[in-house]
Amino acid sequence: MALHVTQILIKPLITEKNNVAREVGNVVVFEVHHQANKRQIQQAVEQLFGVKVEAVNTIWKRGKARKVGKWAGFRTDQKKAHVTVAAGQNIDFYQST
Repeated sequence: MALHVTQILIKPLITEKNNVAREVGNVVVFEVHHQANKRQIQQAVEQLFGVKVEAVNTIWKRGKARKVGKWAGFRTDQKKAHVTVAAGQNIDFYQST
């Protein structure tokens, strides 16, 4: 399945731990499409944000079992990508236009 660049990155994951990783190691964390591979993620970040990507590490976060009343089910699985941006460059999500 061919994914368009805008379909690959779903949303940035902004947490305290991810903000520390961004400040210390220049690493930005995204939730990505479950079929996207590392090369597609790298190309999408470089095209959409205009930065040079040095490395991409992907992680699968498995969905937890949840119960609501008498119904049991699972949350959906989530694929995350830790993208290392080149030194001196950054991605600003709070940029005012």
